[in-house]
Amino acid sequence: MNSVTLSELTSHIQGVIRANFETVLWVRAEISELRENNGHCYLELIEKDADTDNILAKTRANCWANVYRMLKPYFESSTGESLRAGLNVLVAVTVEFSGLYGFSLNIRDIDPSFTIGELAARRLQIIRQLEADGIADMNKQLPFPVLPQRLAIISSATAAGYGDFCDQLKKHPSAFAFYPKLFPAIMQGEQAEKSIVAALEKIYENLSMFDVVVIIRGGGATTDLACFDSYNLALNCAQFPLPVIAGIGHQRDVSILDMVAHTSVKTPTATAEFLIGKMQEAENELYNLANDIQFFISQLLREEEQLLERKKMQIRQAASTGLLKQKHLNEQLLLRLKTVIKQCILHQKNRIELIQNRIEVHSPAFLFERGYSITTLNGKRLTSVSDVKPGDRVRTWLSDGKFESEVKES
Repeated sequence: MNSVTLSELTSHIQGVIRANFETVLWVRAEISELRENNGHCYLELIEKDADTDNILAKTRANCWANVYRMLKPYFESSTGESLRAGLNVLVAVTVEFSGLYGFSLNIRDIDPSFTIGELAARRLQIIRQLEADGIADMNKQLPFPVLPQRLAIISSATAAGYGDFCDQLKKHPSAFAFYPKLFPAIMQGEQAEKSIVAALEKIYENLSMFDVVVIIRGGGATTDLACFDSYNLALNCAQFPLPVIAGIGHQRDVSILDMVAHTSVKTPTATAEFLIGKMQEAENELYNLANDIQFFISQLLREEEQLLERKKMQIRQAASTGLLKQKHLNEQLLLRLKTVIKQCILHQKNRIELIQNRIEVHSPAFLFERGYSITTLNGKRLTSVSDVKPGDRVRTWLSDGKFESEVKES
């Protein structure tokens, strides 16, 4: 029986591979794993069955630091995507075999245009799937609230965009009252999609407390925004029962989230301006309604004055001809005038009550009854813990009264 040592066998395999794969090959594959270490990049490449998604092939690949430091920025600037797991790539490789480390591919080059085509095709597939499901415009069809004051915000708590959004609401000269509630989420990277969907689920548990959902993220690299082209995130936003406002700071035209959201604006600051604009529209409508009521009452009074003058003339004419007695005519005129005025007042009272009901729904008292409170310092409403310091005395207002307390730490 002939036998060989293991090293002799691996050397023979290595020789066969070198003899048959002397040139660089272009290989299509999906990145399933990617990690960087000391400037090098270590990947696992796979191929899946198009119909079943079963893995047909899998192998290790390396991109050494002298090549990776050039390929990575070239790929990301060309595609607008980070080199990451889940991407389909076309890479130029040499085939290698080591007696110690086994079979692997050494990446020498990458074709960004292949990945761009794959990403565009994937994006188009998601859009078509949303349209086929009949939900692409579902959130857009929701009526937008007249007074969008109670805001469920999905953002990173430390993001500059979130701070800009809150500052714009608080410092705008209009001084409208907003009630923002932050639902913190990761807004970039592989965990972003799952984190944003989890925040939406928490908002859904307290749906009646909010008017709109605001998803905001400040400016950043296009490579950080892949999560906003997710089918799962688009599915959740499109079907959410409150209007969703997307304020994602980015340079490219639109993400899939922008397409399915009720309203899409470019930046967090623009999102705040949009909400303030809606409040100004409601304020203007209220002023116009008040002016209409005043004009209507004035017009009615003029008409009644004219009617009164005509009645007086009729009375004088009747008295002069002896057809009616003066006292009887005066009583009829007075009764008529009282009836008309009562009807006018009752009509306007009903209109005013409807306006008051709309305002009261968004008033502090209405919110007090549902567990909200307002805390002030020196008579000014507090909206952030950064506005107080130890030793400050603040006053808290509840539905049944108020109390004062001292800040121990902030």
